[in-house]
Amino acid sequence: MTEYKSKYSFFFRNLLKGLIWLSAIIILFVFAKHNMDRSLLLRFEPFLSKTALVITVFCISEIVFGIIPPELFMLWALRTGEVTGYIGYVALFAVLSYLAGVLGYLFGRYLNTTRLYRYLRNRFLTRTEQLLQTYGLYLILVAALTPVPFSAVAMLVGSVKYPGKNYAWWSLSRFIRFTVYAWIIWEANML
Repeated sequence: MTEYKSKYSFFFRNLLKGLIWLSAIIILFVFAKHNMDRSLLLRFEPFLSKTALVITVFCISEIVFGIIPPELFMLWALRTGEVTGYIGYVALFAVLSYLAGVLGYLFGRYLNTTRLYRYLRNRFLTRTEQLLQTYGLYLILVAALTPVPFSAVAMLVGSVKYPGKNYAWWSLSRFIRFTVYAWIIWEANML
């Protein structure tokens, strides 16, 4: 019984961290939207107007342990100004994020004996590996739904030869995160 309490506690503690992180982004976004000088935003326009570049940066970020929060790309997608365009970009980001997780899983599964993987594991994944041993499936859910690095967890899950179908199924919860966060960001944009 205490094992399940510990796993639920881990899940909800990280979910709360994710919601706090999202709240901070939303507060900063709304504050900046109403108080920031628009000329500052125009300085970034050459970068922000290049859709292919933004999507490429998103893909690289998701593959390299999610170094840029996906919520920032959702904020970028608000530029369309219409709900269908926004939903289209968020759906694309969700699919790309899921595929980055699958790529991480495959990398861990098939390349876990390489020197590169050992380096990445020793340098970046030690703490996540301890969490995986303790929480197992719950870690996949936490990584899919919260700011815990999704690709890093996927790589570790693959490296321990976790069944691929189970990983693919449970990591679909990544779409829940993108849906909920996107809806919250869309609503915050209306403020």
